[in-house]
Amino acid sequence: MKIIIVGGVAGGMSAATRLRRMMEDAEIVIFEKGPFVSFANCGLPYYISGEIAERDALLVQTPESLKARFNLDVRPFHEVVKISPEDHTVTVSHDGSEFTEQYDKLILSPGAKPFIPEIEGLSEATNVFTLRNVPDLDQIMLALDKEPQEAVVVGAGFIGLETAENLRKRGLNVTIVEKAPHVLPPLDEEMAAFVQAELADKGVKVITSQSATRFEENGKVIVLEDGQKLASDVTILSVGIQPENSLAKAAGIETGLRGGILVDEHYETSQKDIFAVGDAILVKQEITGDDALIALASPANRQGRQVADVLAGLERKNKGSIGTAIVRVFDMTAASTGLNERFLQQNHLPYQAIHVSGKDHAGYYPGATDLTLKLLFEPKTGKIYGAQGVGKKGVDKRIDILATAIKGNLTIFDLPELEFTYAPPFGSAKDPVNMLGYAAMNLAEGLSENIQWHQLEYELASGKVFLDVRTLNEFKQGRLKADKTVHIPLNELRERLTELDKEVEYIVSCHSGLRSYIAERILKQAGFAVKNLDGAYALYKMVKPEGVEK
Repeated sequence: MKIIIVGGVAGGMSAATRLRRMMEDAEIVIFEKGPFVSFANCGLPYYISGEIAERDALLVQTPESLKARFNLDVRPFHEVVKISPEDHTVTVSHDGSEFTEQYDKLILSPGAKPFIPEIEGLSEATNVFTLRNVPDLDQIMLALDKEPQEAVVVGAGFIGLETAENLRKRGLNVTIVEKAPHVLPPLDEEMAAFVQAELADKGVKVITSQSATRFEENGKVIVLEDGQKLASDVTILSVGIQPENSLAKAAGIETGLRGGILVDEHYETSQKDIFAVGDAILVKQEITGDDALIALASPANRQGRQVADVLAGLERKNKGSIGTAIVRVFDMTAASTGLNERFLQQNHLPYQAIHVSGKDHAGYYPGATDLTLKLLFEPKTGKIYGAQGVGKKGVDKRIDILATAIKGNLTIFDLPELEFTYAPPFGSAKDPVNMLGYAAMNLAEGLSENIQWHQLEYELASGKVFLDVRTLNEFKQGRLKADKTVHIPLNELRERLTELDKEVEYIVSCHSGLRSYIAERILKQAGFAVKNLDGAYALYKMVKPEGVEK
């Protein structure tokens, strides 16, 4: 059998190497239009600052090493320009000439390409780059050799933030421009606020709710929607990606949402014997069952292996993906899995949200740092929709656990039952993931009612009274701006119940939400109507600093 693979990196090379392990006698040819068939594209931003010191470290495999170990025929600088499904041939362009090659099975792994918006003056700009592959990186490094001072990153997604961090570490003044209301659009606003604060702390200027509308002076000046002008010596466009589907569409292969290549559960396209994997294909969002584009390295690697198994005769099915991702921004880590609150609202799905603050390991053991987790779930069944986390350490562990729980169809009722390794340097006897489960169960079972930070203004405007149960010293250091505020420290609450009015509804808050939950239980059992401000003062202060006063 002769198998041709178009494109390498995660999907294509995973398919190629797995095919060889399963089919020693198959003829396997990989055509790659660029110079590198296997490189660490997720590591590219870290070479900018020198954190990854050697360029060769980004080159995972070479044609020679793949030939020696896997007997693969790897051909860089070979671009497939046409597919003829009826003839089972591809037309390949190389070194100024073209030739055709026959296949029995064809695997497309073209990946995605940067989305380049139509911006006036972009074609004349000489200092604007994208970062998707090693040649892109080489161009950026040449520009940085000229010792620029001002850098602008347009787009504050995962790649944009990693690029901004490494430009800043290299010593440049960095400005981020993001069209959305906050950085990291996959996260919800209050969780992204932690990342935005970290960027500001490290000297990165962040401009949100704005986009670049014009480049002037060959890219040296960027004009934003509001007329603001930014000086830039180096600009990185990181406003998203789109499937590289031109070859597939020309071959009559069906595409769907945002141009993603349609494949069945065995990765076969609408054209017989042509399969596709990686960033260019549509997958099922496992939680909703809807079509989605989820461009991540881990799913692409899995898809490449699975399509190889399919061709080798093993029963494998494309189950889809939930979109689990993480980013480091200086000393802050942010991660997410599944659906966010904005998606749930837009699609009118019933949900509840809960925030839990904790430490990455036992608080009494030296070096413990704060982390904040958010869980979104279906109130009746306890189905987990998604989760987000921010903190300096331990975020990856918790989001990985919650992603596994979603994949395994666990519910909020299972989270307290999860058993983790525990010793003071590593975690807590009640891990933050366990605590998420307990807190979510309290909501599902009616023991607690909460409101979110974005609902507080409305709730207070409707006549509810804000009850702060922090200590007097905490209260003096800072409090929420609320016209009707009562302050009673939790430890005095039982003795001071007579100061409260059972005809009034209360919103109770502490620093993180734990003490206010205790207060809520005391008050409810005493006959009061009360709801808990989820995330409490700490979360509200982070996302709405203008709503806090000393």
